[in-house]
Amino acid sequence: MEKYLDAIVNAIVGTADWTWKSIIFEVPWYNNYFWGLVLISLLIWGLEILFPWRKEQSIFRKDFWLDGFYMFFNFFIFSIAISGIYKLLELAFGEANITMTSLALIDMSAWPLWAQLLVFFIVLDFVQWFTHILLHKYPFLWQFHKVHHSVKEMGFAAHLRYHWMENILYKPLKTFGVMILGGFEPEQAFIVHFLAISIGHFNHSNIKITWGPLKYLINNPVMHLYHHSYVLPEGKYGVNFGISLSLWDYIFKTNYIPEDSGTIELGFEGDEHFPKGFWKQIIYGFRKVK
Repeated sequence: MEKYLDAIVNAIVGTADWTWKSIIFEVPWYNNYFWGLVLISLLIWGLEILFPWRKEQSIFRKDFWLDGFYMFFNFFIFSIAISGIYKLLELAFGEANITMTSLALIDMSAWPLWAQLLVFFIVLDFVQWFTHILLHKYPFLWQFHKVHHSVKEMGFAAHLRYHWMENILYKPLKTFGVMILGGFEPEQAFIVHFLAISIGHFNHSNIKITWGPLKYLINNPVMHLYHHSYVLPEGKYGVNFGISLSLWDYIFKTNYIPEDSGTIELGFEGDEHFPKGFWKQIIYGFRKVK
């Protein structure tokens, strides 16, 4: 028992220490997700200010500061808090002789770096797309995902406004994706992670761009805005589930972009009763589904 408690404490302390070292620039730049997130956020926000799609929308839009808090809470504070649980699971799997290579279908270690990064990016994005569908399809999971869809004015920081329970679902499935890929991340996996953050911020931003013919491959703000639409096509529990890539939506026919004015109402039916504050939002999903 003492071994497990020590592992949990060491994981939490280690993650907190790494986060603090990131803040004071004592980690390599390519692993500094704190200042990387800040820099990406400032760049996308600057583009929103210079090239606003919805010109009537304020620079400090509705819930701007709430979304900003969610960004740092989900990316750092919650990561520190939950790191001990992930370490405990790692130990449990190890004692059961389940390793990161147990489920490996392919071995990418001898592949060129660019191929490793490309496959890593595609597989993780598909896992997230599939997980995103589950969040919409099943009422229990949708109760938590409502936090993300309670955004009424879209902006870059809405990207990381989500309930912490989503991490509980996303993390194991993403780990499973890594196990399929041979149980390791490419050495330069930080490129994929920073790219995903940038695309996610951009897709939630107040900027209008569709990438031309590349819209069938790469997600964009116009497409993702309709994912947040209050009014969905009849019989649909959601559309445009793509995270970084729109490819999956076009392949599986979940794409939907009827127009591109950017003036649609956002949210979901009954969102007028949804809590407005952070603390009430993060306990909302545990209420009984009616």
